[in-house]
Amino acid sequence: MINKKPYAVLRSVISMIMASAKDSHPKEFACAMRGQDGVITELILVPGTISGGSSAILRLHMLPIDFSIVGIAHSHPSMHPQPSDADLNLFSRYGSTHIIAHYPYKKDSWKAYDRSGNEMQLKVL
Repeated sequence: MINKKPYAVLRSVISMIMASAKDSHPKEFACAMRGQDGVITELILVPGTISGGSSAILRLHMLPIDFSIVGIAHSHPSMHPQPSDADLNLFSRYGSTHIIAHYPYKKDSWKAYDRSGNEMQLKVL
């Protein structure tokens, strides 16, 4: 079964991304996201993830084979949520929807992107 491309994200997921990013600051936080019926419903912590000041390294081979994984969420310790070249490379290779949270990690300090790096809107439920 192919998972429907997300059109929405649960408010609790955004809150968890923001709390995790804030706890990791000034290092980047990164995780995978799971969706169901077009809604991002939970985060998946990837074993072996390395958080650094300018990047986070996800060991994607450690993820389970799971067709409900829709993309990656990560933080930028700066106030700039634009994807880097490394982000765009990851987006193009894995998942359909990606979230970048940015400092100061408030409820609206995030943007969503498609696999080409184009900003997209996600409804918050």
